[in-house]
Amino acid sequence: MKDLSKVNNPYGDDKVISQCSIFGMMNTTGEVFSGKEIITAIRNMHERGNGLGGGFAIYGCYPDYPDDYCLQVMFDTRANREETEIYLKRFFHIQHSEEIPTCPTEVIKNPPDVYRYFVQPKVEELHEIISDDDIVIRRVMKINTTLDGAYVFSSGKNMGVFKGVGFPEEIADYFCLEQYDGYIWTAHGRFPTNTQGWWGGAHPFSLLDWTVVHNGEISSYGANRRFLEMYGYICTMHTDTEVVAYAIDLLARKHGLPVDTVMDIFSPPVWEQIDRMDPDDRKYFEVLRSTYGPLLLNGPFAVIIAHHGEMVAHTDRIRLRPMVAGIKGDMVYASSEESAIRLVSKDLEKVWIPVGGHPVIARLKELAKDDVVEGGRELLKAEGMEV
Repeated sequence: MKDLSKVNNPYGDDKVISQCSIFGMMNTTGEVFSGKEIITAIRNMHERGNGLGGGFAIYGCYPDYPDDYCLQVMFDTRANREETEIYLKRFFHIQHSEEIPTCPTEVIKNPPDVYRYFVQPKVEELHEIISDDDIVIRRVMKINTTLDGAYVFSSGKNMGVFKGVGFPEEIADYFCLEQYDGYIWTAHGRFPTNTQGWWGGAHPFSLLDWTVVHNGEISSYGANRRFLEMYGYICTMHTDTEVVAYAIDLLARKHGLPVDTVMDIFSPPVWEQIDRMDPDDRKYFEVLRSTYGPLLLNGPFAVIIAHHGEMVAHTDRIRLRPMVAGIKGDMVYASSEESAIRLVSKDLEKVWIPVGGHPVIARLKELAKDDVVEGGRELLKAEGMEV
C-alpha cells in the first residue's frame, strides 16, 4: 500500500519550511487597478501552499471613507459581535458599519462573521495626550486580548486586509476581491509550519496601515516579542510573523526611522563584517545593533511590507527564501517566483534577484524622485549587485 504521508513529500518530512507564496504589485502613480492580475499571479503559485491560509491587502480601496480608520473584525458568534459593538461605540464615533460582502463557496468551511467599521476615536474620552493612531492600537489590542470570539485583523485608513483558511484564490473568490480597486496589492498563500492554520493566523498581518506577508520562519520570535511587549504591543495571533508588523510600526511610525533603516535593523551585517567597515558605516550599524538588537529577525525569511505610499521587498542576508523583483512602466512587482510576475506582465523592463538583506523599495512618485529605491543605504544596480 502506498504511504500517503510521502505523497508530494518524498522525504517523509511533515515540516516543509521552504513553501508559502508571496506577491506584491504597486502602481507608483497612485492609480488604482483591480485585483484580477494579483489573483492570477498568486494562483500560479498554488503548489507553494496547502489550503490552510491565504489573504490579500489592498491600499486605496475605500475612497468614500479616506480619513476614517477601517476596523475589520472577525466574530465567532452574533453575541461576540454585539459585545464588541458596545465596546466600539464607547470609544469611537462609528461613521458607517456593514457586514463585509462575501460570495459563499463550498470550499470555504465554517467562516467567521466578518464586519467592517469606519470610525474616528473619541479623543474626549481620554485623560491623557495620545495620538489617534495610538488610541486605535490600544483598542485593537484590548479587543484581541479581552473580548472572546472577536479579532480585529485590519485597522488602517483607506485600506483593508482580506484573509482566511483556504488557498488565496479561494479567499479572493469568497471576498469578491475582483470588485475592489487599489494602487498597492499584496497576497499570500500559506503553508503553516510552526503554528496552526486558522482565520486570524492567515497573512497578511496588519496594524494601522502596515501589512506584512512572509515566507519563512522568524526563529527570533521570543526575543522580538519580549522587546515589543515593553512598548505595549501584545501578540495574539499565534504566529511568528505578527512581530514584524508590530516592529515596523514601532520603528517607523513611533520612532520615526526611515524604512531602509528599519530593514537594516531587521537584517544587519554580522559583527565581524561591521568591524571591517569604514568608521561612518561601522558607527551606524553599531548604534542600530546596540539599540535595537532584540528586533533583529533571525532565521530564513522573505517579506513584502506595505503601507500607504510604499511597498518593500526584503529577505534575510543569505537569501534562504526566494525573492524576485520586476519593473514595467509605473508598475513594480515582487514575488516568490519570476513566473508569477511574467504571467501578468510579459514584457518587463527589469527583472532581478535582490541582494540578500538589501530591500527593494517602491514609492509613489510624489514621495520620491525615483520610482524604485534598491538597496537601503547601499544603492543596488538593477541586476541586484552592490555598487
